Amino acid sequence: MLPEQRKSQRKVIKSRAMVALDGNQTVEGRTLDIGTDGMSVGFADPVQAGQGASVRFDVMLDGKPNHVTARAKAVYCIFSQGQFKVGFQFVNLDAASSTIITRFLR
Repeated sequence: MLPEQRKSQRKVIKSRAMVALDGNQTVEGRTLDIGTDGMSVGFADPVQAGQGASVRFDVMLDGKPNHVTARAKAVYCIFSQGQFKVGFQFVNLDAASSTIITRFLR
């Protein structure tokens, strides 16, 4: 078994995610969990580890959706519970998105 690579605590989040993979089309997935340094998303098809992407999803705060768009890199892809679970590490997360995620994690 691989050692845990996450550097921050994760919290479950269930939301639609649109992921534009570098050099490919945009694919839809479902967010699974999120932390300050990354998130995991479930997909019907695998994503290559190392693949760059732009991820878009909503975080509910105070009963309102807050849009987050972030650059990320796929760190792993495993098949689990009938879907491909892809771990993304955020790359240069902007201040607004970081604030939204930090508020959600409280």
